[in-house]
Amino acid sequence: MICRGFGGFVSDDRGGELIRLPVREVAVSADAVFEEMLNGWGKQQLSRNFKVDTIRTRERLVRRFVDQSEHFPWEWDLADVDDFFAHARSISNLSFSTVRSYQTHLKLFCDYLTDPAYEWDRVCVKAFGRSPGQVITETNRARHVADDATGPVKRPFTRRELQDLFDLADLEIERVITSGRKGAVAAYRDAVLFKTAYAWGLRANEVTHLQTVDFSRNPRAPQFGDFGVLTVRYGKAQRGSPHKRRSVLTVFDWSPAVVQAWIRDGLPHLNPVPTDLFPTSEGLVVPKSNLRRRLRAYVDELGFPAGLDLHSLRRSYVTHLFEYHGFDHLFVQRQVGHMHASTTSLYTAVSSDYQTLELNRVLESTIAKASRNQEES
Repeated sequence: MICRGFGGFVSDDRGGELIRLPVREVAVSADAVFEEMLNGWGKQQLSRNFKVDTIRTRERLVRRFVDQSEHFPWEWDLADVDDFFAHARSISNLSFSTVRSYQTHLKLFCDYLTDPAYEWDRVCVKAFGRSPGQVITETNRARHVADDATGPVKRPFTRRELQDLFDLADLEIERVITSGRKGAVAAYRDAVLFKTAYAWGLRANEVTHLQTVDFSRNPRAPQFGDFGVLTVRYGKAQRGSPHKRRSVLTVFDWSPAVVQAWIRDGLPHLNPVPTDLFPTSEGLVVPKSNLRRRLRAYVDELGFPAGLDLHSLRRSYVTHLFEYHGFDHLFVQRQVGHMHASTTSLYTAVSSDYQTLELNRVLESTIAKASRNQEES
């Protein structure tokens, strides 16, 4: 008895034992083998708790590599890798972090293919006379030698720039209404979204997935009413893990009124029964690409220099809590959901005035301590 299909089984007449055949005896299609490889790799990643979107991203990269190299995985060599990433850096101008990410995707795929447990070496040798190998090695892999992979132009907003940005976002609502164009509610939504991202130090994915039920009272800060604590349910996930949750305490006295006014006056125009805080008119999660375009348009209109993007709102939150409000480093670290203090420090870009004040504070403390010791002696 033979079970037809790739990797079938045959019955042993001597004892009825099923013996696994890696391939059928008939000619095997290279395209079919490649698809089976991707299919098996996808199942392996699902078993490791990787998200479907992550798996699809990796699969697209592998397909691109095959298309550009014009070689199947069992034909890959180091020259294919060098050509692909030379094009990515010199022509496509991909960032350092993107190149490292792509190389990690390819390495994981090759790890799967070369694992003896999956028998792809036997399959490929029998069908094509070659077996797949690992083509991402220490000799051609980009190294991660710096803690901060952010480009040098990336920075937080200054407080003056932030105020100008929020003022322009509010003005855009009036301009849309005055012109008679559609989109006033969307402009209002995005203005509140930008302010919310800054006020609670949120990533783009965190703020776009907020719901009205994520706000609650803080008994120790009753002045913020129903908006004293924000539960972030879509925090940045670790590899193979679900989204991290955290609670962010409200620190700016103006922020509850902004969100409350949006829920009362703006949100019902998008969703009569509010659930998501910042939906589209179709009730979907607002695309991050739309937010980036709108913010980019505001930044360009204001004539700000390069380096300001959607994530700069989160950088600004961290910097301003340190520089202008004097919050403790550990408090800020927990607010933004960083596991390590060193990560939080990378977000901080304090001014020279703040550095001078800190220096004076330490020097004054040292002098005062020395004076006390001298008096005691």
